[in-house]
Amino acid sequence: MNDLERIKEEISDSFDEELELQLEEERVDELAGEGPAPGGPRIDRRIYFRELFRLQHELVRLQDWVQHKKLKVVVLFEGRDSAGKGGAIKRVTQRLNPRVCRVVALPAPTERERHQWYFQRYVQHLPSAGEMVLFDRSWYNRAGVERVMGFCNDEELEEFFRSVPDFEHMLVRSGIILLKYWFSITDEELEFRVRLRIEDPLKQWKLSPMDLESRVHWEDYTRAKEEMIERTHKEFAPWWVVQAVDKKRARLNMIAHLLEQIPYEDVPKQEIVLPARVRNPDYLRHPVPPEMYVPERY
Repeated sequence: MNDLERIKEEISDSFDEELELQLEEERVDELAGEGPAPGGPRIDRRIYFRELFRLQHELVRLQDWVQHKKLKVVVLFEGRDSAGKGGAIKRVTQRLNPRVCRVVALPAPTERERHQWYFQRYVQHLPSAGEMVLFDRSWYNRAGVERVMGFCNDEELEEFFRSVPDFEHMLVRSGIILLKYWFSITDEELEFRVRLRIEDPLKQWKLSPMDLESRVHWEDYTRAKEEMIERTHKEFAPWWVVQAVDKKRARLNMIAHLLEQIPYEDVPKQEIVLPARVRNPDYLRHPVPPEMYVPERY
């Protein structure tokens, strides 16, 4: 195999992760046994992959620009369980440097955190210069699941609504670029996706008692979301709603929109030169004992 063929093979391998994810989704769809999910025809697979790889290339350029200009970027991903937030985050970060772009998905607060200033545990994860932070759920938990499931009282909820505009305004004034996305799906689509998770043994770990309970509180979550957006949609920190019934379209639309919110350019880079390997005549490579090798079953 010559160098050109090896390069092509390596590039193809770099796309395999997305192809594997896609095949996994198709396998899950087959488990439903009822054809496509509600919402009409899906985007053509070839168009999806072509646009996804193009947008991911632009995300790499954005990442370089963020690092070059020492920008600080925060992106919030909110929505109901199974709305597609995780899949969208995965596609954003897939080709990026985890030292520049990192994901924050906090568990339920500890006893100590419950008695801190509400925003305190989120503040420690905010970006420094040259970083992008994606929050898979955020401080808006208080306006959603905590409110609906009774984990906060009316006074705490009202204090949150009073405080969050000031908190986000401080972030923006400090130089943070703040983007807030709500992934919106229909009742029928949510039922379809939750049912798939129930049927799929590889995805059942994603289900929690809270996920199942939230199905009962669909209307409560809807009312909570409507008030949340009404009271926290500000000019300096607006909400952006992603139509997410079609997961592939949602990912493409969300990434394309994200790229439009942060003007970026190509970063001047020095030519990379691979240095020659230094060979020392007195060095003898020691053989690896055969029993240390992983058996080659494939």
